[in-house]
Amino acid sequence: MSRNAAEWLPLLIELADSADRIALAAFRKPGLRVDTKADASPVTEADHAIEAKVRACAVARHAELGVLGEEQGASGSTETRLIIDPIDGTRNFARGIPVFATLLAIESSGEVVAGVVSAPALGARWQAARGAGAFRDGRRLAVSPVRSLAQALLLHGNLGPGEGGPPAGLVGLMRRVERTRGFGDFYQHMLVAEGAGEIAIDPMMHPWDIAALQVVVEEAGGRATSLSGARSIYARSLVSSNGLLHEAALQALARPDRGAA
Repeated sequence: MSRNAAEWLPLLIELADSADRIALAAFRKPGLRVDTKADASPVTEADHAIEAKVRACAVARHAELGVLGEEQGASGSTETRLIIDPIDGTRNFARGIPVFATLLAIESSGEVVAGVVSAPALGARWQAARGAGAFRDGRRLAVSPVRSLAQALLLHGNLGPGEGGPPAGLVGLMRRVERTRGFGDFYQHMLVAEGAGEIAIDPMMHPWDIAALQVVVEEAGGRATSLSGARSIYARSLVSSNGLLHEAALQALARPDRGAA
C-alpha cells in the first residue's frame, strides 16, 4: 500500500475523534465496569468500545489495512496496519485521573510512519508523520536543547514492583539530574517531544504503547529506543529523550545502583 506518511493523518484524526467521544462519555461514569486481564492489568468497558469502533471505522475506510490492538490482537495484513491502544493510562482512567489517551499509529513495512496521541480530558492532541514534523494542537514541536544531565528533567512512571519495576540504574540517574517528576504513561513522552522535559522512561511496554509515541518524539527531533538502545516498537521498553542526553541516560540506566535504599 503506497501512501505518503502525512496522508494517513486524516484517518487517524477521524478515529481519534470517535475514540474521544467514547472515552469522555465513560470517564468518571458511575458504575464503570473494570475487569482484570490475565496479566493483572485493568481493562474497562470503554477500552473495548473504543477498539471495536476504531477497528470497524478503519477497515470501512481501508479494507486492505491490517490492525494490531491491545484488546483484540492482530488481524489482516502485517505489511501496512493500524496499531491501537484504546486507552493508554487505563488505571488513571478507571480512577478518574484525566491523564489518559488513545494512541493510534500506522506501521508500514516495519516502520511507524504516522501517529496520533489524543488525550481528551486534558484537551490535548499530538500528531506526527514521517518527514512532516510533530505538532500539538497545530503548534510545531521541538525537543529541548539541554545538553547536561545536571540541568535535565527526568520523567518516569511507576517506581513500585509492578510493570517490571524500575531499571537497575534509575536511582543513580535520578541523583545526576536536576529534577524528577512521575507523570508516567504517554504523557511523559509527549512532554519530551514538547521540550518540557529531557528524558522519559518506561521499563515495560508493548507495541501499541510505543508506536504513536515513537513517531511524535522522533519528528520533534528526539530519540526513542528501548533500555538497550534498540529502535523498535517491539523491544518491550521505551526511553525517550531530546537526543542530546540519550546515550548518557542509557548508560546510567544500565549501571546498577550502589548504596540505594
